Amino acid sequence: MSAFAKLHPTVSLLYFASVMSVAMFVTNPVIGLISLFGSVLFCLLLTVRGKKIKEALFYIAVMVLVTVTNPLFSHNGVTPLFFINGNPVTAEAILYGADIALMIVSVMVWCKCFTAVMTSDKLQYLLGRIVPQISLILSMALRFVPMLRRQANKLTRTQKAMGMYSSDSYAERIRSSVSSISVLIGWSLENAVETGKAMRARGYGLKKRTHYSDYRFVTQDAVILIICAVLWGTVLFGMSRGVLDFSYYPQISAIPSEGLSVICYLAYGCISLLPFVLETEEIIRWKYYRSKI
Repeated sequence: MSAFAKLHPTVSLLYFASVMSVAMFVTNPVIGLISLFGSVLFCLLLTVRGKKIKEALFYIAVMVLVTVTNPLFSHNGVTPLFFINGNPVTAEAILYGADIALMIVSVMVWCKCFTAVMTSDKLQYLLGRIVPQISLILSMALRFVPMLRRQANKLTRTQKAMGMYSSDSYAERIRSSVSSISVLIGWSLENAVETGKAMRARGYGLKKRTHYSDYRFVTQDAVILIICAVLWGTVLFGMSRGVLDFSYYPQISAIPSEGLSVICYLAYGCISLLPFVLETEEIIRWKYYRSKI
């Protein structure tokens, strides 16, 4: 378990809510770069080594696709670079598309970190007593996504061992894929029904049902929560004062660089790098203790 995952679920949930809310609702290239940098560093520590290259290529493809697509639909801006079918492709549209891509990818990476840290048990702990039905749906969704992926890999390997996917014909490959999908859908529906019956048999959702949790709010959780609240509050104050405002249309404005803007950049940088700092500290401490053995 990572150092950040050991924190209390309430602290983890509030942290991700704060860092992703700023990344989604602030149109500022500095904030976007900070968010992407912090999320990537955190994700690198949580991701298995063999999957890092594939995921990096996927995120790069998403960024390129969004950046290229936006100028094809938006022709706003006062700096035309060239024309396609009489429609101008402006520098403002390209840069705005890059900013949107930056935001989308950073939020996607933060969501990946969220799913790695906020397990179904933690969501059940946070929402089980308040909204048990919603918490059950969320926990099942988070649990079923990796389960479906593993089951799909098993089905693919089994069918390849039986001789399927061996033909070069596209029709045969499509037929094999449809067969795999139908089996996977049937398995997922059966698994969902069995899970629902098991939860009902255990009394889930009853008013008198007791809840067990092994999560304790300790001093470290309080310190991290206070730090996140102060940093997030600083950024929200800057947002309310408009010191982080940045516009691409009709022309690109100057990046805010006044005193309060710089303070907000530093505050958001600290909150974005907080998981990486905790994870790095844990790794250094672990290596130090191992060297003493």
